[in-house]
Amino acid sequence: MISLDDIRAARERIGTRLHKTPLMRSTTIAELAGVAHVDLKCEAFQKTGSFKTRGSLNLLSQLDAASRARGVVSVSAGNHAQALAWCSRSEGVSCTVVMPELATQSKVDASRGYGAHVIQHGTGADAFVKARELAEQEGLTFVHPFDDDRIIAGAGTTALEILEQCSQPPDVVIVPVGGGGLISGIAVGIKEASPSTRVIGVEPVGAAVMRQSLDAGHPTRIPTMSTIADGLAAPMAGDRNFEIVRRYVDDVVLVEDDEIKDAMRVLLSRCKILAEPAGAAATAALLSKRIALKPTDRVVALVSGGNVDLSRLKEFV
Repeated sequence: MISLDDIRAARERIGTRLHKTPLMRSTTIAELAGVAHVDLKCEAFQKTGSFKTRGSLNLLSQLDAASRARGVVSVSAGNHAQALAWCSRSEGVSCTVVMPELATQSKVDASRGYGAHVIQHGTGADAFVKARELAEQEGLTFVHPFDDDRIIAGAGTTALEILEQCSQPPDVVIVPVGGGGLISGIAVGIKEASPSTRVIGVEPVGAAVMRQSLDAGHPTRIPTMSTIADGLAAPMAGDRNFEIVRRYVDDVVLVEDDEIKDAMRVLLSRCKILAEPAGAAATAALLSKRIALKPTDRVVALVSGGNVDLSRLKEFV
């Protein structure tokens, strides 16, 4: 299990190559949620439009010469693909990404634009199998999108920024959950530095693999998912991620897709932030009061990504 020192080391590797994303106060969302203070950690403004570059850059910077020469392969619904492609180009490493056949076209196009060789194949679970096959057949280095200590530590650098940007440690930090890379990194970073801060995960009802895993007592898989939040539709909970979530995270709550749409509308109309559905999930849990909060609470909600499918924007907002 990673430590706070691993996260600090990741930040040293990343250095100033990525943005220190803003922490923006929203009085409107605080009033709607019935709490004293709400800050939005705007990872939608990160390089490639999501937090994913943090983990990808941390991992790639630690590859040995042989692994770099072979190139990397991974699997993604979109945001990890874009991040790994951008970071690979920056590091001079060739990058192949397997994406589901129904992946958002704008994310496929962006991944190719950043230099990735994109292969579209089956469902999310099928894409994992295909990526593993390519790694074995072509000698590529497989990069797991969330179940890797280097990915987790990179994501955890977000927590260090939150604690530095807040005037005092927040009472609650709310984080969207897919496979668990972001929440596991943030949970270690927050809890090791501020044990009294509650860390709450949020999943869509139609892709609740971490909630299901916690209830079962072990990492599980979901054969089919149904949610507009493609960035949170991981087919499984990562083994490392599950153990960290079980140890450090206070709760994982579920939100409906309509609640995510409502949150997208509020973020766009009142905060002027265009969030993708996955990026709006934490705000959705806050606005729909899925989390037990006190009126005096100071809350940070992660806006984890902004790579919204513009062809569906009218439907969403």
